[in-house]
Formats: sequence, C-alpha cells, structure tokens
Amino acid sequence: MERRYDIDWLRVIAIAMLLIYHIAIGFQPWGSLIGFIANDEPIPNLWIPMGMLNVWRIPLLFFVSGMGVFFALQKRNWKQLLGERATRILMPYGFGALVIVPIHVAILFKHYGLPFSYRPSPAHLWFLGNIFAYVLLFIPLFYWLKNRPETSFANTIRKLFSSPAGFLIIALLFEAEALLVQPSPFEMYALTWHGFFLGMVAFILGFLCVYSGCRFWQNTLKWRWVLFTVALILYAVRLLHYELVGPNELMAIESVAWILTAFGFAHKYLNRPSRLLSYLSAAAYPIYIIHMAALYFFSYLIFPLAWPVWLEFVAVVVLTFVACYALYEWPIKRVSFIRPLFGLKKLDK
Repeated sequence: MERRYDIDWLRVIAIAMLLIYHIAIGFQPWGSLIGFIANDEPIPNLWIPMGMLNVWRIPLLFFVSGMGVFFALQKRNWKQLLGERATRILMPYGFGALVIVPIHVAILFKHYGLPFSYRPSPAHLWFLGNIFAYVLLFIPLFYWLKNRPETSFANTIRKLFSSPAGFLIIALLFEAEALLVQPSPFEMYALTWHGFFLGMVAFILGFLCVYSGCRFWQNTLKWRWVLFTVALILYAVRLLHYELVGPNELMAIESVAWILTAFGFAHKYLNRPSRLLSYLSAAAYPIYIIHMAALYFFSYLIFPLAWPVWLEFVAVVVLTFVACYALYEWPIKRVSFIRPLFGLKKLDK
C-alpha cells in the first residue's frame, strides 16, 4: 500500500483545528459554563469561523482514525493491531485522565478561587476511549473484509463507495444518526451518545472509503468544488437564518459536505511527503494531549492583564503552541520511558 500523505495531513490539520477551537472558547461569554477559563472581554465574532468548524472537526477526526485502522491492518494481524492500539490509545488515555487533565482542572479552580480538588477525568481525551471501543467492536468485520476481498458483500461496498453514490450513503448515515439520537446541540460531542454514535459512523465510513480503493478519492477530487459550494451554502443558511444553531438534519448534511471537501482538496494538494509533515505527524498527538494544560496556564496568566482583547487572543495562541512544541521536544520526544505515555514508541537502543 502506498502511504497516503493527504490522510496524514488531515489528521494533523484536524488536531490543529481542535487546538484553535479550544482557545477560541476562552473568548466566548459562555466559556466558563463548560469548564473553560473565560476572558472577561469576549470576542463574539470569533465564533463565526469556529461555528463553521464545529460541525465537522470531530467527525473528520473519526474518519481519519478509521482510515488509519485500514492501513494498520495491511501490516498486522488482528492481535498485533489490538496490542498496538491498546498501547497507543489506552496508555495515553489513562495517563492523561489521571495526570494531565487534573493539572488544567487545578488551574481552572485556582483562577476561579475554588478549593483544590483532584479530579481525574478524560475531558478533552474522551474520543480516545471511543476510538478504542470502535476498534474492539469492528475488528472482526474489518479483518473479515481484509481476508475476503472477493465476496459479494466486499464487492458491493467497493462498488457503492467507488461512485458518487458513496457520498449519498455517507450523508444518509449522518442524517439517520441525527434523526435517531436528536442531539442538542449537534456539536456537543464530548462524552455524549451523539458523540459516540456519530463517531462510530464516521469511523466505519473512514475504513470503508479507503477500502473501496482509488475511485472514491478520484470522485472527491472531481467533485470537490461542488462539495465546497454545497458546504458553503449550507453554512451561510445556518449563519444568516439560524444564527449558527440550525436543525440537526441541516447540520449533518453540512458536516458531510465539509468533510468530503477536505478529502478532495487534501488529495489534490497534500498527497506528497515532506519533512514538515513527518515532524508534525509525530508531534500532533502528544501536543493535543498536553495542550489544555498549556492553554489554561496562559489564560490564567494573561487574562487578568487587561491587554487589548485581540492581543490577548494572539498571545494565548502563540504561547500555547510554543509551550506545547517545547514540551514535545523535551522531555516527551527525547525521554524513552515518557514517550509511550503520549502515544509514541520507545526510542531504539
């Protein structure tokens, strides 16, 4: 199998979007209501682009995770895959919940003058538990598809996802999830049944899209401008008519349109190796694990300074990213026994 650099890039981009999104929450008037350190002077207009990202940032991550399982299965049997996923997912998940998350919770309590309380929680790492659950649930199906590529079922999947009808199937499954679960609001994914079931749908679809072969990607490439136009129109309707909180059915279709648009443009422009991608691909996961602690720390320091609000936003963005990359470079990247706690392999001796 050829390495798909566009999928690697999408994983990096999805995690970067999550970082920016979390920083933006601190500049919304309701940020403190969902456990963030909120600035006394909000930037409401910042939520206009964040509202666009909100309906597809998490489903995209689950799509990419399902695609990653497909590629991992090409080189591993099911026992090796489960062992590798347990090490890469469960260890950072447990360490993060027990050690990393309580750090940013302690900073939050300090900022709001609350007594310290040790609070282990998955918090922003919730999706790791979901991904491992999906691997356990669907590894028999995925392994069966891998070993029986010429069955009528496998051929039907490839045929469906190799045509534009595959786009319709993805949209219908997203729509069915929205109708059955009735999330409120649609973009509330963390630790909800909506996040679990939508993530599961996206995870399976990610696997099947890659399984279907190159025609799926050729279709996203061919139709990328149409998909982008549909996504933009639906977002404009949601923004102008519904003030960003549209009906679940509308937001589900918009989510699919943005995700397929991302696949098409990434396949066109990003499917090539680079040193930057190699670095970011390794760094993205550990940086995501630690970013909330860095974000809360710099919010705690900067928000009381009463700087111009946009300067505070830029300062928090820059300092959070710089601190995360510094911590990644040392000790996470260079200390062998620490690496597995952040999803990295131990250094070769």
